[in-house]
Amino acid sequence: MTIAGKWALITGASGGMGMEFAYLLAQRGHNLILAARSVDKLEVAASELRKSGVQVDVEPFDLSVEGAADELVTAVKTKGIEIDVLINNAGQGLYGDFTDQSTQALDRMLHLNMLSVTTLTHAIAAEMAHRGNGHILLVASLTSFMPCPTYAAYAATKAYVRHFGEALHDELAPCNVGVTVLSPGLMDTGFLSTAGQEPSQAMRRTMTSPRLAAKVGIDALFARRQTVVAGSLNNVVAAASRILPKGAQTRIMSHALNG
Repeated sequence: MTIAGKWALITGASGGMGMEFAYLLAQRGHNLILAARSVDKLEVAASELRKSGVQVDVEPFDLSVEGAADELVTAVKTKGIEIDVLINNAGQGLYGDFTDQSTQALDRMLHLNMLSVTTLTHAIAAEMAHRGNGHILLVASLTSFMPCPTYAAYAATKAYVRHFGEALHDELAPCNVGVTVLSPGLMDTGFLSTAGQEPSQAMRRTMTSPRLAAKVGIDALFARRQTVVAGSLNNVVAAASRILPKGAQTRIMSHALNG
């Protein structure tokens, strides 16, 4: 597959797994559009990535804000760039009792994790289908497989992403557009602290490397797999969700996430 010189759009690209996606795609020769809130972090990353000999465009958008995803699509179209790879990586979690969480914080998370993902995928998938080629990676989560007390709303958003992407894999296959869903588990990316949780030592021992999770996702994307879970232990948990009753699933996830 010839990919050198083609463009990839990565959301949540200023750090963590988003940055790893960027480096892996740059190694393959993809030009990059990096989207995230922090323009300073994006510019630093862009400077490093350009050393790989690829073009890098920076688009500072906060996709948790209404209308931002549409504005990002417009910005890309205005520059005349065709997207060959879309990586919907941007996401946010909220930890704690649901009734203690502010409606404003919940609204922003729901918008970022679901509505912006849907808007970007809709716009770019339509162009890919028209051209007859493209690749889309949606980042879900291991929490998408089971109910997750203290991450109730977040886990529900990731269940949406997983089912959405797995369905699109089938819908868009006749158009030669591959859609893959990546479900990583806990990673040392700062996600937990941003969500409002201090990880325990037990949680730290189960964390997957962001580079490993990103590589699993990229490999699965170009192999046109429907769905993939990063990490051997995480694959066991995902498989268990198919056979355990919901009550047991909920207790397992509560213990894993809250000690």
